[in-house]
Amino acid sequence: MTHARLLVLTTLAMVAFAANSVLNRLALADGTIDALAYSGIRLAAGALTLAAILALRGAMRPGDRIAGSWGGAASLAAYATAFSLAYLQLDAGLGALILFASVQIGMLAWAVLKGERPGALEGGGFFLAFLSLALLLRPGTSAPAPFAVVLMVLAGLAWAAYTLIGRGSSQPLRDTAGNFLRCTPLGVILAAPAVWGNAISPPGWAYSIASGALASGLGYAIWYAVLPALPRSSAAYVQLTVPAIAAIGGVLFIAEPLSLRMILCAGGILGGVALALWGAERRKT
Repeated sequence: MTHARLLVLTTLAMVAFAANSVLNRLALADGTIDALAYSGIRLAAGALTLAAILALRGAMRPGDRIAGSWGGAASLAAYATAFSLAYLQLDAGLGALILFASVQIGMLAWAVLKGERPGALEGGGFFLAFLSLALLLRPGTSAPAPFAVVLMVLAGLAWAAYTLIGRGSSQPLRDTAGNFLRCTPLGVILAAPAVWGNAISPPGWAYSIASGALASGLGYAIWYAVLPALPRSSAAYVQLTVPAIAAIGGVLFIAEPLSLRMILCAGGILGGVALALWGAERRKT
């Protein structure tokens, strides 16, 4: 893969990940769909898209065993549902930032519980990230709704669990498709009341399908295509751009404000995580 192609595909993947936050906020802020129906349609659309991609590649045929695991599917469902409910009260950029920080802190906590001892740079980086997150969430006029924050933290921890369950997978795209397929019955149950009651507007359908099919399905497919060409450290660092892209999308498409507090705390969170990733890279080389 050429450097130019790698750059373009990596950028598309990060934009797709950030688009999940923007699309969710667009749908819920306009009241075009409820949060549970959004989650359900997103999961079902993602499953259909990933299954179609694998079928076109000849990697999935009728009668094949569904890949993935029930643990992975449960983590994915918990993430998607808490993610949508949290965005009833969070801005796109802020939600992505809390999600990202929760994922990284959750994975670090798991590593420590398993006996891994982080070095000074890792500990300092995550302390900076955690302190910045605490300052961002400190009560005040610009503080986010506490329950929405708890939901997004739970979404981040669920995504961390999903990542840990899938670590070491020899067929990540097939496993992801399998996990989405296992979530489809739940997706149908979540969406059924709104569909039956004709409570979803055309934009609501468009936003939720775009999130599942494009931002999740195609986004994951692109990401798995570029991962083999990226050094492991680069794959971690590049994901630091997702909250920033989501914040820009929130400003451009939803007219969400960017406060100085948000900008400074975001710098501390992303800078702290970057320092921790760099420390981990140095310790293991």
